[in-house]
Amino acid sequence: MSQNTTKRGADLLHDPTLNKSTAFTEAERKALGLVGLVPDVTESADLQMKRVMLQLGHKNTDLERYVYLMNLLDHDETLFYRTVMSDPARFLPIVYDPTIGEACLKFGHLFRGPRGMYLSIKRRGHVKEILRNWPQKDVRFICVTDGGRILGLGDLGANGMGIPIGKLQLYTAAAAVPPQVLLPMYIDAGTNNEEYLQDPLYLGLREHRPPTAELFSFVDEFMEAVQEVFPNCCVHFEDWTGVDAIHLLERYRDRYCVYNDDVQGTAGITLAGMINATKLKGTKLKDERYLFLGAGSAGIGLANLLCSALVDQGMTLKDAQSRVHLFDVHGLLESTRTDLVDFQLPYAHPHAPTRDFVAAIESIKPTTIIGVSTIGGAFTREVIEAMSRVNERPVVLALSNPTSCAECTPEQAYTWSKGKAIYAAGVPFSPVHLDGKTFLPGQANNFYIFPAVGMAVYATRAKRVTDQMFIEAASSVADQVSPELLQQGLLYPLQANILETEIKTAARVAKLVFDGGLAQVDRPADMEAFIRKHVYVPEYPKLA
Repeated sequence: MSQNTTKRGADLLHDPTLNKSTAFTEAERKALGLVGLVPDVTESADLQMKRVMLQLGHKNTDLERYVYLMNLLDHDETLFYRTVMSDPARFLPIVYDPTIGEACLKFGHLFRGPRGMYLSIKRRGHVKEILRNWPQKDVRFICVTDGGRILGLGDLGANGMGIPIGKLQLYTAAAAVPPQVLLPMYIDAGTNNEEYLQDPLYLGLREHRPPTAELFSFVDEFMEAVQEVFPNCCVHFEDWTGVDAIHLLERYRDRYCVYNDDVQGTAGITLAGMINATKLKGTKLKDERYLFLGAGSAGIGLANLLCSALVDQGMTLKDAQSRVHLFDVHGLLESTRTDLVDFQLPYAHPHAPTRDFVAAIESIKPTTIIGVSTIGGAFTREVIEAMSRVNERPVVLALSNPTSCAECTPEQAYTWSKGKAIYAAGVPFSPVHLDGKTFLPGQANNFYIFPAVGMAVYATRAKRVTDQMFIEAASSVADQVSPELLQQGLLYPLQANILETEIKTAARVAKLVFDGGLAQVDRPADMEAFIRKHVYVPEYPKLA
């Protein structure tokens, strides 16, 4: 692998995409004006990584490790990805969830230099020229947030920029999408977080959020500008407020290449868990009954994708929706409620009003409860015991993150159900030992899904992103859990082998893209080999 560059000397060392630090060869040091600017040795990338591991070993917390790794990324992109991809199970929880939640809360205080783009609503009318300031001209993915609903932490405004930065790192670390085609972006429309508005180190506009119509008109300008400046780009919406997330997706999905990971990615990974839970139980998705705690963008997106999957199994949409119930802060969504928004109405079934989640379990008798509430501990002992009374194998999916927001822990679910529960969480937990058995709680993390869909879109240059792509990704992820691990309760593949999992998933999604006539490249004979040709490998290029 060789690469031409006009940069020399200190300019080269300050470019993290080209900098090799102590790995420059003698020929490169002489040809590129580096003699005397780096130590007079040539180290292998493996030796460099040993030094990284040594330095990480001196850090006491995952937040300190996160800061160190982000600093490494700012100086040596190749070594950063080589490190993270060497042990995904160890490093993904550091560069993303759950550590990213703490990093976002302190983003303005941890800030060392800009990464990505910051697009202020004050720049209305100038979005195209601002996008042209980005040095890379072939951007394939923009992950964009307005910081309105970061994880389970709420409105973090500019502090939410840590999320698109981290999400795009997962495209590369989990599915090997080349990092140079990725652009993290924060649309700054203010914040309603008074604490940050008063913080002198806050990095965003110091004003409250505008009316929805004003925000949406600016997003319209942004979306139109992307089509002109980056015509091959897919826009990934991330961590917008629930109502905005649903409405923006519906606003653009039929016109542009766009998706929302909170809506479709969360739905996809949860669907994968549901598929494997039915394998354990010997049932089918259409045999199950579902009750969600949480009826925002994640809950509704998940419900909609689940219903699409049920329709694929032969059910009518109405019958599919009848099997899905949702419960929010005001109680069960039912037909007498007058406070529901448009996208919630298909799930407001005839039922007596109730604000008691246990009572809802007793009357609806769901086989699966799904927590997307962001309320830590919401699945109480009474909830798990109620599920165990109405089910031989209750399925408990506690998906909220970060860890403090998980609806219950695996130990609680297994203990309170006397080992009957099939459990997964949105954050990583250790194995649980109970009554002589070892249970493996899976992590229903979107990083099994959206990077693979991203790789498929990147390789095929897909014109659109569809719900069917996420259903296919869910099925592929579910199929890659071995029967032995499934019997221990693990609903998702091991993270240690995530790149192979994602390549196989991307190949299946890519086939769907070609089958649907959405690809803009020629169809290959071997789909998996086609995906592997696009894989980024974290190796230093030859520069001289």
